[in-house]
Amino acid sequence: MNTTEHQDLARRLPAPAERDLPPGRHLHHKELLMRTIDGDRPRPRRHLVRPAFALPAAAAVVAGALAVTALPGSQDRTSGTRVAPAEPGTPRGAVVLLDRIATVAMRTDTKPVRDDQYVYVRSLATETVHIKPVEAGGLKEREDWVPQDPRPSNDGGVFREDGKFLNMNLTGHKPAGIERPTYKWLASLPADPAALHERIRKETMPIQGQDFGQTVFDTFGTLLSRSVMPSRTEAALYKAAAKIPGVVQMPDAVDAQGRHGVAIAREDRQLGQRTEWIFDKKSLKFLGQRTYLTKTGDWGKAGTLVRATAILDRAVVDRARQIP
Repeated sequence: MNTTEHQDLARRLPAPAERDLPPGRHLHHKELLMRTIDGDRPRPRRHLVRPAFALPAAAAVVAGALAVTALPGSQDRTSGTRVAPAEPGTPRGAVVLLDRIATVAMRTDTKPVRDDQYVYVRSLATETVHIKPVEAGGLKEREDWVPQDPRPSNDGGVFREDGKFLNMNLTGHKPAGIERPTYKWLASLPADPAALHERIRKETMPIQGQDFGQTVFDTFGTLLSRSVMPSRTEAALYKAAAKIPGVVQMPDAVDAQGRHGVAIAREDRQLGQRTEWIFDKKSLKFLGQRTYLTKTGDWGKAGTLVRATAILDRAVVDRARQIP
């Protein structure tokens, strides 16, 4: 959600040494961009919003899509971390659904965000209680205040967890961009879906071991789920996301809060995992994301929930720590 991450310059750098991305790092940073906030711990490389969950290649891909049964938390949330087989999604359905969501976005009256303001996000996410095999544990609530000043800065904002406030310092003086997507930067993006898709692809740095199409999908997901942007930009991003190869529509999915919705999904067959963006079936409001394994291997059985999130509130405030 973005504060996204990737620069054209990064693509010209020598390829980083190949190495696995530990599932623990993936699970914690899955929404690096989403949280713009992940400056609370150092990042070894400037790339993806959500580093990949490194899985060994192999094992047959489980046919069809999967639907989460429930998540740990309350009686309204699920009590398990397994998913059950469901009907496979369709690429055509994704195009239609994303076009509908884009139409709703265009009708939304989003007020411009000033450079001195903050984007506030209150979210819920599963914690990781076991790494190999992976196991998603209970839910934790978090609040983030992300600064919108486009000038180069080490200020990553503030977040609150377990009642404690912590500052998030970015690594290096980063200006607004895909690694730090402020309202002003998002407003500067092209409105043409094809041009926008190409722009995001160029500024997205590949992740070792992850299908590049999945890396791009994750970047889009972070921008769309955690940022505040002009209506035309949001609509264009949804239409541009339809151009990502492998994107499908799913009839049902469940976020970390236990809310059911329709989903836009993509499976990374290299890593053996599927990620879904979940939207309310009536309003088409973005609800959250979830990722689960689609291959049985060292990291767990196919159908194991890796991570689930829910966006509970998103707003613009005048200062850090201010509650909307």
